[in-house]
Amino acid sequence: RKQQKPVRTTSADPRRPAGELSGSMDKAKRILVYVCKDRAAPQRAQFVQSITGHFSDRGDDEVEVNCSLEKNQFVLSKGDQGQGIPLRRPAFCPIKHLSVTEAAAIPLDVQQRGVDVGVAIILQTANQRVLLTRRAKELRIFPNVWVPPGLTHSDVCGHVEPDETLLDAGLRELKEETGLKLDPEEVSPKILGLWESVYPPMLSRGLPQRHHIVVYMLLHSSLSHLQLQASLSPSPAEVSACLWADSRLVRAVVSSADGEDGEVAVDELPSSISVSQVSSDGALRDSSLPLTVFVSRAPLSGPDVERVSTGTKFALELWSSLQTSDL
Repeated sequence: RKQQKPVRTTSADPRRPAGELSGSMDKAKRILVYVCKDRAAPQRAQFVQSITGHFSDRGDDEVEVNCSLEKNQFVLSKGDQGQGIPLRRPAFCPIKHLSVTEAAAIPLDVQQRGVDVGVAIILQTANQRVLLTRRAKELRIFPNVWVPPGLTHSDVCGHVEPDETLLDAGLRELKEETGLKLDPEEVSPKILGLWESVYPPMLSRGLPQRHHIVVYMLLHSSLSHLQLQASLSPSPAEVSACLWADSRLVRAVVSSADGEDGEVAVDELPSSISVSQVSSDGALRDSSLPLTVFVSRAPLSGPDVERVSTGTKFALELWSSLQTSDL
C-alpha cells in the first residue's frame, strides 16, 4: 500500500466528513461557501460577492486562503503568504465586473443561491499523464468544453453532499462520470488550488447564473494510463470524449491562458491529439482532434468553441509546476 502524504492543516482535510461536527443534517442541503475574515464568525458568501476579491486588498485575481469543511460549511479564511492554498478568478470574472444595476437585475432566486462547492479530480497516472474529459454537447452549460472528472455534471460541476469528505465527493464524481473506482487509501490526495467559477464566464455572454468554488484535488494512481483506460466507462449523458494528457500537451494548454495573447508553446507536438470518443451507448472508439482545439482561448464574444476550460488551465498550471519541482 502506497504511503499517504500528510495533508496540511491550512487546507480542508480531504478525508474529513463535512458533517463530522454537526450531527444529522438534511441530506438535501447543499454545501455552500462561507467566508471568515479577521477572526470574525464565518458568514455565508453572497451570490454576487467575489470570493477572491473578498480576500484581496489590492483587487488581485489570486490570493492564498485556508479552507476547512466542518458543520456542512466550506469555510475560507485568509492564508499566510506561502502557506495557504491558491484561490484564483479569471481577470474577466463576471462577478468582479458586475455593476450595482446589473447585480440588481439578477433574478432573486439566483441571488439567493449562495456560492456552491464542487470537487474536480486531477488524476495522475504512474506514467505522469492526467485525465481530461469533454462535456457532452447536449449539456446546457459549457457544452464541448474539456475539463477534469467532477466537472462534467449538467450543473457545471458535481456538488459536495452533506457528510461527505472532499475526497469522498471527488471519488464519487470520478466513478459516476468515468467508471473509474479508486481506493481512497491509495490515492495520496492533495488540494492543488481553488477556482472561482461563474457561468456565463463573461458579462458579454449574460448575467451570472451559477457561482462555484471548485476544489481541484490531485489523486495519484499506481497504474499507467493504458491500464486505467481498460476500466474507463464514461457516462455518455455527461462525457463525450476522454484524453490522457502528457506533460508536453499540458504545457501547451497552460500557455494558451484565456484573456491573454501570449505565444502558445506547441513545439514538438503533433498536429493532432489522440482521444477516445464516447458513443451514445457508452462505448469508446479511438479518434483524434486537432491540436488547435486544446490551445484555443475562450472567445470574448460570439459563440463559444471547443476548448479546455479556463479553470482547468489554472489547475494544469499548478500540476505542471509540481512536476517541474519534483525533477
